[in-house]
Amino acid sequence: MKLFEYEAKHIFTQYSIPTPNGFLATTATQAREIAEKINAPVALKSQVLVAGRAKAGGILFANSPSEAEQAAARLLGKEIKGAKVEGLWIEEKIAIQRELYFSITVDRANRCYVAIASSEGGVEIEETAATSPEKIIKVFVDPVYGFRLYHARQIAKKLGYDGNQMNDLASIFLNHYRLAMDSDAELAEMNPLVELPVGKFVAADTRLIIDDNALFRHREFKKRPLERAEMTPQELAAQKSGLAYVKLDGDVGIIGNGAGLVMATLDAIQIYGGRPANFLDVGGGASSDMTAAALDIVLSDPDVKVVFINILGGITRCDEVANGVLEAKRRAGFTKPMVIRLVGTNEEEGRRILTDAGIHVLDSMEEAAEKTVEIIKSGGA
Repeated sequence: MKLFEYEAKHIFTQYSIPTPNGFLATTATQAREIAEKINAPVALKSQVLVAGRAKAGGILFANSPSEAEQAAARLLGKEIKGAKVEGLWIEEKIAIQRELYFSITVDRANRCYVAIASSEGGVEIEETAATSPEKIIKVFVDPVYGFRLYHARQIAKKLGYDGNQMNDLASIFLNHYRLAMDSDAELAEMNPLVELPVGKFVAADTRLIIDDNALFRHREFKKRPLERAEMTPQELAAQKSGLAYVKLDGDVGIIGNGAGLVMATLDAIQIYGGRPANFLDVGGGASSDMTAAALDIVLSDPDVKVVFINILGGITRCDEVANGVLEAKRRAGFTKPMVIRLVGTNEEEGRRILTDAGIHVLDSMEEAAEKTVEIIKSGGA
């Protein structure tokens, strides 16, 4: 789960990591009032869950409350990489002496966390990593021993600091690591971490992505403002229905029971030259209502031209799936073609239900995948 910048900064300040003084605004009038309260030049930062918002024009600056109001009016409602701006984080504009980068993230290849730092932070950090990898510092974190103060000091020293500045920076790095562990973070990032002209450090921008599997430990995020900006309508509907759904960029809607089977279905479609539009797992023991909900979600995607339902019944009953298909068809009256592979528990009854309704059922996944792609190539007929 991605957090908005204002949410992340609230958490960072709880771990004694300095951030610029700021407040959230959802209207231009609020933006003016916040600028008056700060009583200094401000930065207006679009709260969207996409990278590269600065380059996309999602951050503006203002020297007065009236300028802040005008800038807010330009930003609110704007779309940045497909994400609508519904809120602005308005904070004091800071003087920058130097931009650094620091993050704690998961290194899946080495099966551990890794601390990453660079003496060149900011919007070009990806280019720095690609063209000047020697400027990227990595410290792999032992899962048992953890990230210690001496690790943090070593990183600060490699960034060119000593004395009090090295100690201040090391303290921020160590607190950052503790934040990441306490938050079950997949990524905790400061970019840039700014050195001020007076020698102090401030996290000018922060990112925090929490492992979805750990959300039961973070119930404070169960009801979040502005949450609609994070998900597509299909993803929101799937979350409410308890379904595992991921939007992809193809035109073949996919429904299956079990993550492994759904992944195999995606592969089969691609082998025959098709492009999956989604991953949707109804799980084991899916009821007719769950199947109908899954179909509603997949068919609500305008990119989907045909639906491939692949069911290997064990706990899941094929007759329940068949009834769910008919319920969705009756309720929504959809006309998009479907290809159904149905094998397993109560298979004969499920086939009978669908056949009586004029829906053909196959028993081979490969045959069904090939037929699905043929339908796409023939124009969806």
